[in-house]
Amino acid sequence: MSEQRLVKIALDEQTLVRRNPDVEHERAVAIFDLLEDNSFAPVGDFAGPYSLRLSLSENRLLFEIRDGEDKGHLGTVGLSVTPFRRIVKDYFTVCESYFEAIKTASPSKIEAIDMGRRGLHNDGADLLRDRLKGKIEVDENTARRLFTLLCVLHIKG
Repeated sequence: MSEQRLVKIALDEQTLVRRNPDVEHERAVAIFDLLEDNSFAPVGDFAGPYSLRLSLSENRLLFEIRDGEDKGHLGTVGLSVTPFRRIVKDYFTVCESYFEAIKTASPSKIEAIDMGRRGLHNDGADLLRDRLKGKIEVDENTARRLFTLLCVLHIKG
């Protein structure tokens, strides 16, 4: 297993608000899946594995990178969240439709909504990878899971 990976992830508890069970489930699954399989390589002379703390501060998504033991601070990468706003808003809208649809809609309608949801999720992950380029290299699946966590941090209550 590569050492260029995450072994611990924390979301800023001051930013984080407890949410409905669907959102909490998405957060838990994203973190579990991310820790099971990820590729995370900060640009520079660093040796993994890494711990990561994600937070939102002043319109920026902050990636606080620490060593795998969570003892030494290696650096912080900040990204403006402005480029993500439209995708996150659209993603939330489609997710709400999806969670409502799974209660009563036909399988074909649920599948159509889910395809739209996955497409927006892929767009958000691609944008995240582009914005991280030259700072942190991540693979597609890692970017998808990090985008899920970005969305979770955006929820205000």
